[in-house]
Amino acid sequence: MTGGQAVDGPLDPAMISRQMAAEGVQRIDVVTDEPEKYPRETPWAAGTQVHHRDDLDQLQRTLRETEGVSVLIYDQTCAAEKRRRRKRGTYPDPAKRVFINELVCEGCGDCSAKSNCVSVIPVETELGTKRAIDQSSCNKDFSCVGGFCPSFVTIEGGELRQGRDARATPSDGATDGWTALPEPDVPPVADRPYGILVTGVGGTGVVTIGQLLGMAGHIEGKGASVLDMTGLAQKGGAVMSHVRIGESPAAIQSTKLSAGGADLVLGCDLVVAAGKEALGKIEAGRTRAILNTHETITGDFTRNPDYSFPGRRLQQRVSEAAGEEATEMLEATRIATALMGDSIATNLFMLGYAWQRGTVPLAKTSILQAVVLNGVAVESNVRAFEWGRRAAHDLRAVEALIEPADDRATKGWHKLSDSLEEAVDRRVAFLTDYQDAAYAERYRRLVEQARAAERKVDPDSDAFAWAVARSAFKLMAIKDEYEVARLYTDGQFDAQLKRQFAKAPKVKVHLAPPILAKTDPATGEPKKTQFGPWVFPLFRALKRFKRVRGTAFDPFAYLAERKHERRLRDDYEALVGELCRELTAERLTAAVELAALPQQIRGFGHVKARNAEAAKAREAELLEAFRTPTQPTRQAAE
Repeated sequence: MTGGQAVDGPLDPAMISRQMAAEGVQRIDVVTDEPEKYPRETPWAAGTQVHHRDDLDQLQRTLRETEGVSVLIYDQTCAAEKRRRRKRGTYPDPAKRVFINELVCEGCGDCSAKSNCVSVIPVETELGTKRAIDQSSCNKDFSCVGGFCPSFVTIEGGELRQGRDARATPSDGATDGWTALPEPDVPPVADRPYGILVTGVGGTGVVTIGQLLGMAGHIEGKGASVLDMTGLAQKGGAVMSHVRIGESPAAIQSTKLSAGGADLVLGCDLVVAAGKEALGKIEAGRTRAILNTHETITGDFTRNPDYSFPGRRLQQRVSEAAGEEATEMLEATRIATALMGDSIATNLFMLGYAWQRGTVPLAKTSILQAVVLNGVAVESNVRAFEWGRRAAHDLRAVEALIEPADDRATKGWHKLSDSLEEAVDRRVAFLTDYQDAAYAERYRRLVEQARAAERKVDPDSDAFAWAVARSAFKLMAIKDEYEVARLYTDGQFDAQLKRQFAKAPKVKVHLAPPILAKTDPATGEPKKTQFGPWVFPLFRALKRFKRVRGTAFDPFAYLAERKHERRLRDDYEALVGELCRELTAERLTAAVELAALPQQIRGFGHVKARNAEAAKAREAELLEAFRTPTQPTRQAAE
């Protein structure tokens, strides 16, 4: 049961198997994420076999061909319920987390395809869109590790680093360097009930916000109603809470907000707040909208690695409905996570922000008393509420706390280049470390060639040069064995770990080394193996041999994958040369698309080969169009 409901009466998989057998089922199989929990003496029905969850797909294919009725029993605790129980201390919480080395990551999306998990999130960097694990929402399912990529590691024994809140807690008084917070004017409810629509994602505490507001209204002796619209989503789906606060219970005639009936839309999730249902509750001139602009990943991203979140369009929908002056936006998830160390604090942070803005018709003492009565993470929730108030009063001061000026200069590859010259210089430095200065200059010359050709046909354009700068770098910085070893031991990975974990954890890397990797008989793909900390000294030794890369002394150079990668690089250089020679103003758009195609060749092994095949097919189509001059019309010729 996805909501964690208790099951009445005795019931377990073994009993189900015996019941099915009693009804005449000949084949019964059990799939579980913990096969080891069943001892040999488990009273299964005769012939029942227990399999690991990893064998599910192949088992289903087998059962598809099985004559007659067969039964597959899937035994696993709901992932969302695991998180709930772990917070309560009633379910084992493995001291293990998944982490991604961003520089090794190619952003191919195979990890999302394998896990179908929205806790694998995109991270925009100078070198493209990478992947990261949202540690606050991760269910510790570990299926994403199966993505065919050497960037995945598992962290054992590491504790997540606390947020900035551990060092500076705001308060009403002028303490710890903070100025005193003024009390806002609370909206009146004497004339009519006040409507609040809380929108968000299931599993993040949206329903809790509604319940806190309802309890606070009850504490004050006011009328309060709460209607939660959760649909089928317990985690990851759209959730809305309709809250009405009136002078007395008799003043509230309906629990659901009518069209245009929201005085406040507290948009804890942008996608839900910009949906038709929520927009219908907004009335210009009446509704105030406070939106969290954080781009929470939807299921589309797990299926499409190039999915672009329509953040600006969604923000515009809400601001157009409520009016720009009545709409406030802030990246609440980023701020709350940086302060509290957990994104679950976002909704209480948003509530504190809204209250300080004078959009909640309840006293602060009542809301905080409701938090205490709720009895869950009281201290943390109170702090999150106070931080929201502080952000509403002085957002710049809060931003400065979570991102001091000295931090902005050390963002590394998360800081995007401001110009083409800066982007090229950064990549030249990277390629120098990758191989040597001569190799890096080879890259610079190619970009300069593209820029010079583009200026001849359109002095105001640099799209072609940008495409070549990004694509050539991607093809030249081949993530072979030497490079993966370097990216794990050059200090950047260690710095990435230290930013997220408070103490030195035990790190294990998941790899599928060429030649050594076994093949999965069901999929035909190489299987990854876990390597302990001993692999890092090996990495440090291996990276020193980068000088032999591609030479007769390179044992990896003879692998078909490495030959293919070098051929892609060399073919691209030849292609850019042709595009530069034949470039005209009319052909510029096609040239830009051709030059950008290699950015789609992402991943490792069979994943990269598949993407390269698709890119080459598209390249052939574009090249044919580029090489075929446009025939002038008769009128133009005359």
